[in-house]
Amino acid sequence: MSNRGNWSAAVTRFLNRLHARLAARARPGSALVSHPDPRSTGRAARGRQLCAGNLMFAGHLVEAPDAMIWDIAAPDAAWEAEIHGFRWLDDLAAVGDARARLLARKWVWGWIARYGSGRGEGWSPEAAGRRLIRAIHHALFLLRGTDADEAAAFYRALAAQTIFLSRRWQSTPPGLARFEALTGLLYAGLSFEGMAAHAETARKALGAECAARVDAEGGIPTRNPEELLEVFTLLSWARAALEQEDLTPEEAHVAAIARIAPTLRALRHADGGLARFQGGGRGLEGRLDEALAASGVRRRPPSGGGAMGYARLSGGRSSLIVDAAPPPSGAASLDAHASTLAFELTSGRRPLVVSCGSGACFGSDWRRAGRATPSHSTLCLDGYSSARLASPRPGDDAALEWLEDGPKQVPAEIVQIDGGGQRFEGGHDGFRRTHGLTHARILELGADGREVSGEDMLITLDDADKRLFDRRLDAARLSGLPWQLRFHLHPEIDAALDMGGSAVSLALRSGEVWVFRHDAGPRLTLEPSVYLEKGRLRPRAAKQIVLSGRVMEYATRIRWSLAKTQDTAIALRDVARDEVEPTH
Repeated sequence: MSNRGNWSAAVTRFLNRLHARLAARARPGSALVSHPDPRSTGRAARGRQLCAGNLMFAGHLVEAPDAMIWDIAAPDAAWEAEIHGFRWLDDLAAVGDARARLLARKWVWGWIARYGSGRGEGWSPEAAGRRLIRAIHHALFLLRGTDADEAAAFYRALAAQTIFLSRRWQSTPPGLARFEALTGLLYAGLSFEGMAAHAETARKALGAECAARVDAEGGIPTRNPEELLEVFTLLSWARAALEQEDLTPEEAHVAAIARIAPTLRALRHADGGLARFQGGGRGLEGRLDEALAASGVRRRPPSGGGAMGYARLSGGRSSLIVDAAPPPSGAASLDAHASTLAFELTSGRRPLVVSCGSGACFGSDWRRAGRATPSHSTLCLDGYSSARLASPRPGDDAALEWLEDGPKQVPAEIVQIDGGGQRFEGGHDGFRRTHGLTHARILELGADGREVSGEDMLITLDDADKRLFDRRLDAARLSGLPWQLRFHLHPEIDAALDMGGSAVSLALRSGEVWVFRHDAGPRLTLEPSVYLEKGRLRPRAAKQIVLSGRVMEYATRIRWSLAKTQDTAIALRDVARDEVEPTH
């Protein structure tokens, strides 16, 4: 299996290099007849970090003021892949001043000089697609003040990458990478003289990919909300570019946009950010609103409060989103998390209970830690996650990161309760094969959004479960199986033990105060945690509420609640400014 995987990867690399050199030798027309309106936006704070010489890519921070990025020894392959995608161009364009433009031009023309001949790293179809999208979006930003020779080199490089992409896009992995490659090919085909045939190829292929990869409910196999937003954004950009040239997108393309929009609405919290599950983050500030507005789709989220395997409860100014489906499997699980039945809670503009998030931007160790069950607001049993990373297989790097042995049965439903509130009821069998125990969870959110009450249970369902549990208990010398119930808090929450250590008070920057309580029995502690997000130089320190105990019986029940204090107003004017990431 691993030999076959190695051979396939080697063939792919060889063909990429061959077609890169052939494309670079071609002499296509180099005139831009049009280009789509610039739509990709970056983070200005991150752009300022780059201008200051703080280069953070793939979890590695290199301090190199005024450096040529291509001269820096790449710490690993992930760094190299990220810088060759040119996403940093969005960030520099977001700053938009003369210093940012000079740095962007230095790096873009540096790439052309070093790699434009078709040699070296960066010649993969997914990277070429990302580069074309960014270079065409920001062409006016880059070309201002250039001479004729520089402009000609820029056009030749983009045209060569278009030819390469037209020959190699089918080798990209299905999903986001392929959508990026096809959108880049479409942009280039529409923009360059004599390349309209490539645009037609990309137009049809985008329709086929939409039909194959976007399901009937507007979801994707990875179940990553932020990735769904990226796919939705690319599809919206592609449709707008086609319509700008009086061309019609494929029917499946338009239908996919219509299905995804209500799903994204169901996956956003009260503060407008996306739920941070399955390797995804909150989404770039303003990207979701911008994409939804541009799509023109007004459909509301599906009835029942669920979308793409997530359950959503809302009341007053609060939103609660639960991961209520099995984790992705196979190739779709490369960035998946063991987060089944974990939840996030947001009150107004302020996230309260969160997931730690994806640590991929901070390196492989943080990436693995972020994928484990203890990094999510749910129950962990006996040191086990509800799903495990695949066992190492020499020579097959992708398989090292697959998720396996995850829950297979995840029944879930949302029901209305007296008073207008909502109740989520769900369970998963992720611990059943190892311990004979099923995790069941009930979450209730009041109609006014001021209180969440929860009940978590570990139960055996049949005689076989009981026998397995008994063997586990005997192995533990009847001391019980340890469990921890975690509630990760946003870094801006001021948390402190209260009422003699029997409760935790949580002060939000909006002025709201919430109190966490629980039934007698479990041990309550307030422990360190981290909050992992893109664009930060390092993980942010945070806290987590931890209830812990031991399973001794065939059924264990843990009850808890999280409620606003009575003197907290129903509505507060939240004018506190969010923390800004330092750039030096």
